[in-house]
Amino acid sequence: MKMEDYNYHLPEELIAQTPLADRTASKLLIWDQVKEQTSHRTFTDILTYVKAGDCLVLNNSRVMPMRLFGEKADTKAKIEILLLHETTKNVWEALVKPARKIKVGAEIVFGDGRLRAVCVEERAEGARLLELQYDGILLEVLDQLGDMPLPPYIKEQLDDRERYQTVYAKEEGSAAAPTAGLHFTEPLLEAIEKKGVRIVYLTLHVGLGTFRPVTAKHMEDHQMHSEYYSMNAEVAAILNETKANGGNVIAVGTTSTRVLETIARDNDGLFQKSTGWTDIFIYPPYSFQAIDGLLTNFHLPKSSLLLLISAFAGRDNMLAVYEEAIKHQYRFFSFGDAMFILPKRND
Repeated sequence: MKMEDYNYHLPEELIAQTPLADRTASKLLIWDQVKEQTSHRTFTDILTYVKAGDCLVLNNSRVMPMRLFGEKADTKAKIEILLLHETTKNVWEALVKPARKIKVGAEIVFGDGRLRAVCVEERAEGARLLELQYDGILLEVLDQLGDMPLPPYIKEQLDDRERYQTVYAKEEGSAAAPTAGLHFTEPLLEAIEKKGVRIVYLTLHVGLGTFRPVTAKHMEDHQMHSEYYSMNAEVAAILNETKANGGNVIAVGTTSTRVLETIARDNDGLFQKSTGWTDIFIYPPYSFQAIDGLLTNFHLPKSSLLLLISAFAGRDNMLAVYEEAIKHQYRFFSFGDAMFILPKRND
């Protein structure tokens, strides 16, 4: 199974550089798995496709402004870091550019010394362990000194940081947004609940894996990085009840999908309270145990996310759908439009 089989050509002008003023104004491409056909809607039309008894699962992780620009203490060389996650108290794994300049013992200074980072371990692929030194509360320091860690394909400045957050973002810790959820507003979520759809929240802090392309020629050789997740007992009970009553579990985004499949895989298809780290890598063929439907954005060529949706709805189907989305000028990637892969049981 070669990664080249999951490649496609995307015109650069279709990479969304800025979010729409209205979150719900995005296009919504519907893929009907039973009829194997597409339809083109706007995002608010999701109300047409969810039904009473279904459960919508959202990732409530909140992005931290973890991209920092500083200088090496001794040489004044310009250094950029992206904090990924805290490994022990005040020690963070980070991506560093240029990494070759930062060896063990090197010190990086940010904001005239308001924040300092000392390298304590060198890791592969530009990663480092950095011990952070600061006064006060780290989140407040990052709010003052940090930038939002937008993906490298976004070249425009983000005027409003909150547009790279979901409206329900709560748990601080992500290095990137769970972007499928960016389309929702509070009124739309309320309208979905009024239809009798249960809405639940879990947490997956998006980390290093999001910034790493699949470089292996064969997908089996790709190694996913671990990301922290959490689901409480109440959410697990609602999900089990949804399944027992014949409702559909609809994941919003690949991050929610990975949490749900991790927990179901470890519990014979059931859900239970769970906290930990997951490195689950979903690629064809894969037998899904947790999700019935998937709402997602459009993903990069040869990415682990494209593999996941191909495992769910079929490689040939997804590549054909992507061709159609390009033909209809859909906006791609983080600030782009959405696709809803409908459950097979949607009567």
